[in-house]
Amino acid sequence: MEYHDEEWGVPVRDTQALFERLVLEGMQAGLSWLTILRKRADMRSAFFQFDIQRLAEAGEDDINRWLNNPGVIRHRGKLRAMVDNARLVADSANFAEWVWGFAPPQPARVYAEPGEVPSVTVQSRAMSKALKAAGYKFVGPTVCYAFMQSVGMVNDHLGSCFRHKICAELGKV
Repeated sequence: MEYHDEEWGVPVRDTQALFERLVLEGMQAGLSWLTILRKRADMRSAFFQFDIQRLAEAGEDDINRWLNNPGVIRHRGKLRAMVDNARLVADSANFAEWVWGFAPPQPARVYAEPGEVPSVTVQSRAMSKALKAAGYKFVGPTVCYAFMQSVGMVNDHLGSCFRHKICAELGKV
C-alpha cells in the first residue's frame, strides 16, 4: 500500500532513480512485486544504493557475493544484467531524456477496472526494442511497461483511485 500510495505512478526524471526502478522491474520478472518490495532495502544496501557508477565497476566477486546474500534476488542473469545495464547508463549521454522519449502522449486512457490495464503497449515494445538494441538486458516489453507505470510515464491508477488525480497533476509539471 505504501508503495502504491507514495511512489507508483509519480513522475521520476532523475537518472539514478530511473535506473533503480528499471533494475527493480527487471528483478521482478517471474516473481511477485511484493517479493521485490520486501527485498528492496536489502538490495539498496547490497547494490551500493543503486549507484550507477559503483555498479558499473562491479565484477564477478561482487556478483558471487550477491548470489550468497538471501536479502537480494539471487539470479546470476539478473545480477549480471544490472551490472551491464549500469555500464550502459553510465556511458549514456542522457538516459532519463532517452527513456522518457518513449512515454505516450498525455492524457492517456483512464481505466475503470484492473483488467482493462494493459501489460504491454506500443510504446513499451518500442522502448524494449531500443534498449535491447543498445545492449540492455531484462528489458522485455512487459518489464518496460511496468517501468513506465512505476516512474509515471503513464498513469494507470484506476479512475476511482485517489492517486489517479494526484499523479495526473504531477505529470503536468
